[in-house]
Amino acid sequence: MGGGVAAFSAASELRARGYDGALTLLSPEGAPYDRPPLSKGYLLGTEDAAKIALAAEGWYAEHEVEVVAERAVALRPAEAAVELGDGTLLRADRVLLATGARPRPLAIPGGEAAYTLRDRADADALRGILVPEARVVVVGAGLIGTEVASAAVSFGAQVTLVDPVDPPLVPAVGEALARRLHAMHAEHGVRSIASVPLGISASGDGSHVVRLADGSALEADAIVAGIGIVPASRLAAEAGIEVDDGVLVDASGATTNPAVFAAGDVSRLRKPDGILARRAEHWEAAVRSGQAAAASMLGQAPPETGAPWFWSDRYGVHVEAVGTLDGRAGGSTVLREVDGVPQAAFLLADDGHLLGAAAVDLPLLIRAARRIMDRGLTPDRAALADPAVPARRLLP
Repeated sequence: MGGGVAAFSAASELRARGYDGALTLLSPEGAPYDRPPLSKGYLLGTEDAAKIALAAEGWYAEHEVEVVAERAVALRPAEAAVELGDGTLLRADRVLLATGARPRPLAIPGGEAAYTLRDRADADALRGILVPEARVVVVGAGLIGTEVASAAVSFGAQVTLVDPVDPPLVPAVGEALARRLHAMHAEHGVRSIASVPLGISASGDGSHVVRLADGSALEADAIVAGIGIVPASRLAAEAGIEVDDGVLVDASGATTNPAVFAAGDVSRLRKPDGILARRAEHWEAAVRSGQAAAASMLGQAPPETGAPWFWSDRYGVHVEAVGTLDGRAGGSTVLREVDGVPQAAFLLADDGHLLGAAAVDLPLLIRAARRIMDRGLTPDRAALADPAVPARRLLP
């Protein structure tokens, strides 16, 4: 159940592993499509609906995957079925919940006026308001918020970015890179305010006024909220499956009901010691959790996974990170700089092992860092810091 990359990856993995039984993909929007481009190429208009499709139109027939463009209203594990809105029951021996998440609402007076971005219709609506000279207020300077701000500026909009953290994204890319990336907003004409909105009121001309905690007010033709997501776990909860900020799963995607599995943004890993991990909300994590759930549904071992990785695009630059750059748990940071400008950051454990890396426009460097982490190698600190050392020479 789901129309994103987790559901598609599970279906593809089931067929690749030899499952030849009936396979139904319950996807309200039809054939699954990729979500990351919605705040990047699709929003910019450089990619269309066909470009972001996860498979060619004929793939589903070729692999005997039935796509049902309906929404489930209930899980019926005891009856081995899923109930649709019209009361139809779809029989299933195994169910995968890959229902994703919904945008976190802006919970302030007037917050319903803010646009959000989660699906293709949201991106289409946003594209219609990102016009020259439009006054756009973006609340939230995480990945989605900054990508929307970047797109809005490219359309000629006047953009103000509001976020209480200065700079954002430190745990994801480290402080040095976070400051470089945040400074790019001003370089491209985006005003940044370190505050939070308290309320939104409508003006008589169709615009809005956003009141901030610092006492200021912003006039806006459009407001966009990018303040995170809430897992769509209602179906699981109502079916008696354990949830806690997501559907709780083990490493194989199994939930507390043996017939139901979960993957992607809706799922949350419970480690063997009972500790609940943070939900992984990135594209690759969704792919891998879908593959793991597929293997588990067949009683097979899931594929091995490496260090977590994500990417983002803004203002024409490409950012990638692998592992963690959150130094609050210890370790030391190594920077790779050119003329005093940080190009990459590495977090090393006290024993010298690499915990994480992030870089701007250096994908080969991140690929090398990931191999180092996956192999448990200890890199040379001086080589990490030296911009003259190519990525291939970082591997011990």
